[in-house]
Amino acid sequence: FVPHYGYVNLFPIMFKLLDANSEVMRRQLEMLRSEDHLWTSFGLRSLSKSSTLYQKHNTMHDPPYWRGAIWININYLVVKALEYYARIPGPNQKLIAQTHYELKMALVNNVVEQYTKDGFFYEQYNDETGGGQGAHPFTGWTTLIVLIMESKV
Repeated sequence: FVPHYGYVNLFPIMFKLLDANSEVMRRQLEMLRSEDHLWTSFGLRSLSKSSTLYQKHNTMHDPPYWRGAIWININYLVVKALEYYARIPGPNQKLIAQTHYELKMALVNNVVEQYTKDGFFYEQYNDETGGGQGAHPFTGWTTLIVLIMESKV
């Protein structure tokens, strides 16, 4: 049992281990889409806002690296998994397709907006403002945004 909901809880979705039409999938989608947990206007945050560790420093000199920020590499895995699941007919198909589209658009719109603003891709994005943070220019996993753009259901 992990008392902190975050990216690690999405591994069964990311690695396509869940039955698309299961109750577990539906509950995971509801948690993922909750703004009290991972959903933001900019993508999925790394740790639930309801976690006691949300935005807490790891140590005095180590800021909350994976405790709230939006990481494009993990969001990419979720988008691609949702693209896969959205093609499976059943009771969760509409919610999965809607989640895929809304997440894709949130990520693309934010990364493009930030790039237009200052000409950089960033290592991660702020879950409250969408602003780029961390290493920049960062053309590592953030360039996965191009593959997110082409993702279709």
